[in-house]
Amino acid sequence: MLLDRRTLRERLRASRRAMPVDERRQAALVVAARVADCALYAGARHVAGYWACQGELDPLPLLERAWAVNKRVYLPVIVDDPLGTLRFAPYRPDSALRPNRFKIPEPDLPEAEWLSPEQLDLVLTPLVAFDVAGARIGMGGGFYDRSFAFLQDSASQHKRPYLLGLGYEFQKIPELLAREAWDIPLDAVATEAAFYRFIATDNLEKG
Repeated sequence: MLLDRRTLRERLRASRRAMPVDERRQAALVVAARVADCALYAGARHVAGYWACQGELDPLPLLERAWAVNKRVYLPVIVDDPLGTLRFAPYRPDSALRPNRFKIPEPDLPEAEWLSPEQLDLVLTPLVAFDVAGARIGMGGGFYDRSFAFLQDSASQHKRPYLLGLGYEFQKIPELLAREAWDIPLDAVATEAAFYRFIATDNLEKG
């Protein structure tokens, strides 16, 4: 049975916002510890996070671990183009930030310092829902699907970023989500309860 994305998005966003702050924080700490133990994290040099909003699982505890071992951390920046795609700007604890069109903070750095999606190793990806096959529902803007559309090209599989969704266990949907041709599936999802692997990690380059 395929589930309706709009209905799920509204229901799960409301559940996410209703979570007590302490529960969100504890879940973020558990997820950070779980991901930090994985080989895919150990081998990643360029790690993209996101600025958590509207109850999203906060990647900050994991980004703090990344800074501690000298990994390079990035946040998404919305490119001013007709499609609305993402690039990724370096992010440190003391980085200057500016709000984007959705009032979400982005690093205030010149474009010359941004990376393209292809240059990343590990992409911590926000989500509203995910299913047992790695399909993802986001906030509805399509920014990640457009930005990582190159992953649909089999020729790119020898060098590709690893898309790791971060979320809460209640965001896992046991049925299949309706999937469009442009949807980019996740490689794996980490929640406070488990690590779900959908695609082998062999494609993640180290260095």
